[in-house]
Formats: sequence, C-alpha cells, structure tokens
Amino acid sequence: MRVLMSMRWDLVLLLLVLMCSVSATAADAPNIILLMGDDHGWDEVGYNGHPHLKTPVLDEMAAGGLRLDRFYSAHPSCSPTRASVITGRHPVRCGTFAPNCSIRPEEISVATILQQAGYATGHFGKWHLGPVKADSPTNPGRMGFDTWLSHDNFFELNPVLSRDGADPEKIAGESSEILIAETVQFIKRASDAGKPFCAVVWFGSPHQPYSGLDKDLALYKDLPGMYSKSTVRVTSHETGKMVSRPLGEVLQERYAEITAMDRSIGQLRNWLGKRGLSKDTLLWYCGDNGTPDGGIVTSPFRGRKGTMYGGGIRVPGIIEWPAAISRPATSDVNTVTSDIFPTLCEIIGRPVSGQSDRPKPANRPIDGISLVPLIKGKMTRRSRPIGFWSFATGNMGRGKPWIEARLQQGTTPLVKKLAGRFTRNFTNFHHPKIREQDFGGERVLLGNRYKLIARSRRGNPDRIELYDVRKDPSEKQDLTRSEPEVVRSMSKSLRAWQQSVLESLSGADY
Repeated sequence: MRVLMSMRWDLVLLLLVLMCSVSATAADAPNIILLMGDDHGWDEVGYNGHPHLKTPVLDEMAAGGLRLDRFYSAHPSCSPTRASVITGRHPVRCGTFAPNCSIRPEEISVATILQQAGYATGHFGKWHLGPVKADSPTNPGRMGFDTWLSHDNFFELNPVLSRDGADPEKIAGESSEILIAETVQFIKRASDAGKPFCAVVWFGSPHQPYSGLDKDLALYKDLPGMYSKSTVRVTSHETGKMVSRPLGEVLQERYAEITAMDRSIGQLRNWLGKRGLSKDTLLWYCGDNGTPDGGIVTSPFRGRKGTMYGGGIRVPGIIEWPAAISRPATSDVNTVTSDIFPTLCEIIGRPVSGQSDRPKPANRPIDGISLVPLIKGKMTRRSRPIGFWSFATGNMGRGKPWIEARLQQGTTPLVKKLAGRFTRNFTNFHHPKIREQDFGGERVLLGNRYKLIARSRRGNPDRIELYDVRKDPSEKQDLTRSEPEVVRSMSKSLRAWQQSVLESLSGADY
C-alpha cells in the first residue's frame, strides 16, 4: 500500500513538473506579428533613400531593429511568395506557380505549428492562396488560423472582406487601418486570455489600382507636375479594365497608400507599447515582390515585378524584437521569405514537421533556413544558396485538378476585372510525372556572391546569365564567359534543386 501511495505521489509530482514546464515554455514564447506589403519594392521606403516617399514608422523600425538589407521574396509575384511564408518551401513544390494558383491542403502551415504550440492565430487581409470562404479546403482556417478577416486577392479603400469564411461584407475606411484595428482586437482577446499570439497581416496596399485619403495624397501633391510627361497603364476604378493615366497622378496615389500602410503599422506599435507587449513581440515586415511597371521611378536595381532581377525579388525586410534584438543592426546576408517558417519554428522550439496523424516523409524538404543565428548576431554568410523559379506555365494543367473546381471559386470582389469576373478563381493540378520540359521556365540560384539566371528558349539552348551581385547589384555585367567554372558548378546545383522541387510537385511529400 505504501509503495502504491509513493508511486502515486511520484506520478503527481511528475505531472506537476511537466505542467510547470509547459507553462514556462508558453510564457517564454514571443508574440509574433508578420506584416507584408503587396507589390512593395526594396527602394520604396525612406530608409533606403527614396526621394519622395514618407515612411517614418518603417524607418524607425529599420533604425532600431534588424534591417535585412538583402531580403528577397521567394518569387516575383504574390501567391507564390505567400505560399513560401506559410510553408517554408518553394511554391513550385505545392503547385502555387503564379497568382491565383492555390496552395495544397496537405501542406504543413506555420500557423498550424504555432496553433499546436498554444498560440492564438489570426489572419487579416490578402490571402491569395485559395478562396477564403468557409468550404474552401485552403482557407485560412484550414491552414491553422483560429480566425480571419480576409480577401481572396487584393482590395482598396472600403474593402469587401470575409470574416471566418462568411459572406463578404463591405467595411468603410482605409484598408490598412481596418486590418490593424481588427488585429488589435484579436491581440487583445488573446492577451486577456493569457495566450501568446501570432497575427499575420497581409495588406492590400500598395497594389494597383491606387487610391488614397486626402491627407495622404496631399503629401505628394507635387508629383503630378514632376512626372506629367509620362503615362502608365493601370486598372480603372470605374470599369475594372486597364487605362492609361499620367505617371505623376499614379505615383501620388501609390505613395499615399504606402504612407497609410506605414501609419497603420505605427498605430499597431503604439498600441503594443501601451499594453506592455512590445518587448516580447517579434514584428517582421516585408514585401511580397518588387514594384510593378508604372510604379518604378527610382529603383537602383534592374527589372521589376515578374522578373528575376533585383527589381523583381528584392524587397524591404525588417525584424523588430526588443527582447532579442537590443541593439540596431543591418545585415547583408541573403535572406528570403521562405526563412520565416523555419525561423519561427526554432524560436518556439517546434520541429518544422509539426504534429500530425498523417504519415510524413522522413526528409520533407524545407527551402528556407532558420535566421535565429542571424538574430543573435552569429551569422555572416548563408549556409546554402537560394533557389528561385518561375515555372513554365504552359505545363501547369496537364494533370487532373488537385481540388474540386467549385471549391476553388472565389467570393470576395475586387476592382480589377479578369475573365469577365470581379472575383478570382483558383487552380492547382496533379503532376504525376517529371518530364524534361518541366525543368524549364526562368530559374535562379543565388549564392553568397554570384547569381545564376537560366532562361528557357523554345528550340534553343537555355540563356544563361551570371552576375557578381556584391560588386554589381544592378546586374549589368554578365560574367558567363569569364567565369565558366562558376557557371558549371552553379548550373549543376540548380538542376539538383529543381529535381527535388519537381519530386515534391509530383506529390512525393504527402
């Protein structure tokens, strides 16, 4: 009897120790806020020397936190980059090739891992990884978010959003401020309940068509006169079709959106400070791809949104986390949106595989790396190169649909008309076999010094370009002839990475 009683007390003590351990882990877990601008290129912030833009909040974050000077989007367009944030993997692995390609339901989401670790999770704003409606198998809720106020794609002033998958409703106001107000309420509920939180806020700004509040437009009132001789193509708010407009007027509206987004981030930071949450909150801002045609007037880089040059994939990146980043720092280490997933997993002490009843491959590929050593000031070079790939879209739909068509139909309207609709439908396909032509498209391997670009040309050998991006950040001097060994070595590594990506695309990881 005494032995049984002793064993029971030992069991009770063990359970108490375990409970205390879990509580301590939860208490030590930082709060997490991931912020992303839509089509926000590297130079479009004050701290990178833009001659017109006013972004005092982002400037302050860059001055006081960890400024990621060589931060890249995983793809030069939106849906694929967002898939990289959610999964830590290159988007081609799950068939998110281009805008309006959905993610796959089988992917392991960073929100799910955080949810399993006891976090309250919320998504606010642009989703663009499938419909946000309730019966979508790839809505934010199916991807690990407890709650969401989201849009299938992008939005402007007075956005029409869906709350937790319900029918969309118009909300009056400036869209960035609306998202931040919702985020604050979500954080307040989580904080009051004693839970760590992860809020993912994906702004609709500054994606075109542009619009702004009078007070923000007034800040850039000189631009119409400065750029009056050029015109650009943008979406009409009246018809949803493309029209030509004076460049200066378009820039005035675009910059007004960026300033409003910047101000809303300031409202969030101020609220966190008043609640005593700033110190233990990791705040990470980035863009999803470079600036589009019609928005670039000052970029020091070659290319724009949709291209694999710096202007298409190099974006602002800032981490602010006072508890771990006590001194300002600027890093020139190559970093990418795919790094967000493994970084957060290491911070909270969870494996990148998450917890699931589904059998998982032993070596499920993750393309990102943890930036915890960088945050600690112990990383000066990246451990492996970054792969980029714009899959040849002509090979997208050769298998059966991954998700039933009716489940891929979007519901939240937007201004831009496409295929006769003001909503967006999504696609994702099975790719059961790997063929030689599947290796095509535009693809890149970015090392610590060199950047290799391979571009398919029908009926001809690939066009290869090589740049020393440390010496030549604007990618003007092609070194393929002078550095043949570098070209051979990087081409071999790029091909091996593509093979791994295509194996994932075929479904081998599920």
